[in-house]
Amino acid sequence: MSDPIDLALVILGLPLLACILAAYLAITKRSAAKYAHVPLILGCATGAVLGIILLLKVAADHDHRFISDPMTWFAAGNLKVSFQIVVDPLSAIMLAMVTFISTWIAIFSSSYMHGDKGYARFFAIMSLFVFSMLGLVLSNNFLLLVAFWEGVGVCSYLLVGYYYEKPSAAAAARKAFLYTRLGDVGFLLGIFLLWKMGGWNMSLTAMFDYMTKIPPDQGELTAACLLLFCGAVGKSAQFPLYVWLPDAMEGPTPVSALIHAATMVTAGVYLLARCAPLFAMSPDAQIVVATVGGITAILAAFIALAQNDLKRVLAYSTVSQLGYMFLALGTGGAISPVFAVTAAMFHLFTHAFFKALLFLSAGSVMHSMGGVIDMRRFGGLRKLMPVTHLTFLCGAAALAGLPLLSGFWSKDLILEALTKAADEGKSYTGGYYILLLVSLVTVFMTAFYTFRAYFLTFWGPERIPEEAGHHAHESPSRMTVPLMVLAVGAVFVGIAVEPFNHKFSHLLEHAPTLLQAQAVSHTDMIPHHFNKWLASIGTALALGGLGLAFVMYRKGTETLPGAIEPVFALSRNKLYVDEVYGAVFVKPGGVLAFLSSAFDGFLDAMTRLISSIPRFVGWWVRPIQNGLVQFYALSMALGLTVLLTFVVFRIAR
Repeated sequence: MSDPIDLALVILGLPLLACILAAYLAITKRSAAKYAHVPLILGCATGAVLGIILLLKVAADHDHRFISDPMTWFAAGNLKVSFQIVVDPLSAIMLAMVTFISTWIAIFSSSYMHGDKGYARFFAIMSLFVFSMLGLVLSNNFLLLVAFWEGVGVCSYLLVGYYYEKPSAAAAARKAFLYTRLGDVGFLLGIFLLWKMGGWNMSLTAMFDYMTKIPPDQGELTAACLLLFCGAVGKSAQFPLYVWLPDAMEGPTPVSALIHAATMVTAGVYLLARCAPLFAMSPDAQIVVATVGGITAILAAFIALAQNDLKRVLAYSTVSQLGYMFLALGTGGAISPVFAVTAAMFHLFTHAFFKALLFLSAGSVMHSMGGVIDMRRFGGLRKLMPVTHLTFLCGAAALAGLPLLSGFWSKDLILEALTKAADEGKSYTGGYYILLLVSLVTVFMTAFYTFRAYFLTFWGPERIPEEAGHHAHESPSRMTVPLMVLAVGAVFVGIAVEPFNHKFSHLLEHAPTLLQAQAVSHTDMIPHHFNKWLASIGTALALGGLGLAFVMYRKGTETLPGAIEPVFALSRNKLYVDEVYGAVFVKPGGVLAFLSSAFDGFLDAMTRLISSIPRFVGWWVRPIQNGLVQFYALSMALGLTVLLTFVVFRIAR
């Protein structure tokens, strides 16, 4: 099986097969349901090995791209709808990353979800989730991409609402589904507009070729790019549609790890990277992308400062880190698109390791604490849970961007992209300078809230909630081994693939899609080098945030000076964004829904009233038609008597 397309199809098919097997076990409720995790683990592990082989094949190939033959769905006249998959550096990196991370999340889940009554159902949906994400990254046309895009959305709805008997989980699932649907409306409109502008080409590669040879109207192109970006805003939880992601913590913790690290929220970043040739032709759209990313990064970081739920701290950190990725993507309108996309994808790659690690570590804590995840109710766990403590520390250090860890290298590349855009960019240099300052402030806040969570959880005197009883202990090996593997990735994966050998950036520099974007942007390629001054500033800010967290929380408790209590109250209440949305959109929407329902009820009542009149008359007249001749004769006699009486009285007058 040496053909890259065949390899890609096998990788895609493995989680689908796992889904079918787990679904069968869930439906039939067989005793073998306790082994429902096995197909997903084997499928993802095999897919990860094949994904690495595929990545090496793509890197070694002269063209660095393989496209499948079109698979016709239907044809009508001149319209022919077909499917294609594409294997290039972008999709190959995603395939390897998604399958590798999913493997360890699945292994962790097999222990974390042990004994759950919906065990087989859980792994069936998880398998479908992985399948949908793999299909999304392989799609070479918008029609197939939309199908898998919606598949990812449906799976997230099912997993966030996994505990559907719990009202808060059901509400969180609805919220996630509705907010992402808002973005998808713009996404679909953007696709229709691009089809019109791109000569109705279904293939992404054909569409990009057409539009680079015959440049479209700039206004239409900018509108189409911004509409596509709406889809990314919804799926990747960017401002103003980010509010669904923290509530998605109602699902099982492995679901959070999968959504935040390998699937769902990374789809929006991948979409913009895949469509780089379109965005490269629209600097106006790019600055909007960067601005939204900057607002999201600092806003989510501020909200994370005072959250008490460990998983919600990590959720807001994901929103903030995704903002960093969009910041990098947005610099592609001012500098080399290749450099911009490489910075975003490298951070996506490293983020997958340390964010999966952090969420699974939080799950380990939650497992030991009897389901409690409020940091005010436990603490001092570093001796009780030494493996979880050390692995969480590795993830926290990587997220904070401390030197030599994976997050340090990828964050530095994004700061470098913003610096280049501010200093040497061909447009909006002032705006990029402001965004650079925003990103530096966010570096400080990221280190602070990350280590605040670390100190509150693992430092100070040991505090165990009563829900844990006498069973608080380190998690079993099926949970700690994935933590250790991901910790190694969080520490070493960044330095292994980029800063010295530049393997990651060199691979993406040869991606045909990005070379096409580079050609239409009319910018120069930017060599990758280590900016020691920028790295020093970032390191100083990260260490400053860590130091402040140490001073305030080293005892494992939170005692705030009076001067900053109002600031923390604002952060704790999430800047009242949910309340504002409720007052501006939800409540008026509820009033409109009530009025619409009342009007519908009025129309239904009038319809029933009008239809009831003939029924009433029929009910009243029906006894007369009884089939008895003597009754009819009597009725005629009575009627004639009444008529004659009336006539006589009229004549007498």
